[in-house]
Amino acid sequence: MPKQTETLEQTLWKAADKLRKNMDAAEYKHIALGLIFLKYISDAFEEKRQQLTFDFADPSSEWYIKDERERYEVTQTTAEDPDEYRADNVFFVPEAARWAYLQARAKQPEIGRFIDDAMTAIEKENPTLKGVLPKVYARPNLDKQSLGGLIDLIGTIALGDAQARSKDVLGRVYEYFLGQFALAEGRKGGQFYTPESIVRLLVAMLEPYEGRVFDPCCGSGGMFVQSEKFIASHQVRLDAISIYGQESNQTTWRLCKMNLAIRGIDASNIAWNNEGSFLHDAHPDLKADFVLANPPFNDSDWSGDLLRDDARWQYGRPPEGNANFAWVQHFLYHLAPDGRAGFVLSNGSLSSNTGGEGEIRQRLVEADLVDCIVMLPAKLFYNTGIPACLWFLSRHRSGNKARDRRGEILFIDASELGTMLDRRLRAFEEGDIAQIAGTYHSWLAGDGDYKDIKGYCKSATREEVQKHAYVLTPGRYVGIPDEDDDGIPFEDKIAAITTELRDQMQEAAQLDVEIKAQLSKAGIAL
Repeated sequence: MPKQTETLEQTLWKAADKLRKNMDAAEYKHIALGLIFLKYISDAFEEKRQQLTFDFADPSSEWYIKDERERYEVTQTTAEDPDEYRADNVFFVPEAARWAYLQARAKQPEIGRFIDDAMTAIEKENPTLKGVLPKVYARPNLDKQSLGGLIDLIGTIALGDAQARSKDVLGRVYEYFLGQFALAEGRKGGQFYTPESIVRLLVAMLEPYEGRVFDPCCGSGGMFVQSEKFIASHQVRLDAISIYGQESNQTTWRLCKMNLAIRGIDASNIAWNNEGSFLHDAHPDLKADFVLANPPFNDSDWSGDLLRDDARWQYGRPPEGNANFAWVQHFLYHLAPDGRAGFVLSNGSLSSNTGGEGEIRQRLVEADLVDCIVMLPAKLFYNTGIPACLWFLSRHRSGNKARDRRGEILFIDASELGTMLDRRLRAFEEGDIAQIAGTYHSWLAGDGDYKDIKGYCKSATREEVQKHAYVLTPGRYVGIPDEDDDGIPFEDKIAAITTELRDQMQEAAQLDVEIKAQLSKAGIAL
């Protein structure tokens, strides 16, 4: 079998991970991702700088200056003018923060201090990055030789020039590193990263072509990145959507701001405060067209005791020991009159009656807000083995589609879909995403293509849901798929199974005798 060629991001990750040595992944991710970001903005700056210089030296340019001395003076002045870069949405990078300057000093013991100073200088020149960039490189416990090696490694690839940006090289590298760090961190990693295939499925189902997109627990910003990619792939203007987010973990918020900045996505409405969305809603007046989110599963430490009579609990007070339905109602509170939401929750949200959750779920169904429920397969997440599902809510369910689906809920059981990437992790492939999203859109359109499929999907009426006591587990509705008849008579199957069982029992008896004999030789009698 031919050896599979490694991708650029895989090669970089392997090399960078070796340089990590004994450092914890949670610490190292800020070091590696900060340098990748620095390389990107430095590349973009240098390309713009060369363009400015060329314009004055090219006789065919309208900016051409014939006199060499005058050209030099004008070039120096213009090339160091921050406004020239901001006009093209390029970050201005001071000389001591440029990649060439730092790489030339990569082997010096003071390299950590040089990088921290570079980050500070960049923030000073670019207010949108204030408080965002990591300044952790001068710490005594960081091996400066490994740091220099990481600088040399990242310096081998172009990340911010036009060609690299057109291929989204940095985006792929950054996203791959985020995923690998989440995998390395395990449970804690899931706090900042939702696996890409899940985000792509949410975006494919909601189709956020235009409007306001909101994620009140936005992590490293994956929902926004995929929304922008979706728009770009459908040749819609990238400024057709505006994004709003909130994150309670400051280091994760920094990752998000960098993740969006490298893609030129406006992150001015991404807020951070350590109180979080429940206690300190950063966008209290926002009514979003789309909510996409992956809130913490079954969070018991959400300060519910301080919010008993909150205006957001329109469908019932959430239990103090579980934030699932606090998140659901927070999403609904921020939805515009025609808004739709898609988010991840634990499977317990579909059936739990603890602390009044069953009554809240019933009111959501009776208010005709629940559009679709998707059961997810196991092993999709880095951080938890808790079974999960996708909820889709809609404020205006007749919408602009051909069929009015009010009074119905689509249930999809996708628990058998996806491909194992390794022993621990599964992901949806493009075909899986197309199948699930296609089922949903066909059902919404009511164009005759949608059909209930036993074991996979079912359009259930509100009366059917009521008969199931408002439990929303898809398996109750879609049923079990019919097994294909393989043509082997039942009696023959039983005979074959019986013969196999008899052989296995005989083998087990022989093994018991052998084990006793070996133990007897060791002086152990059974």
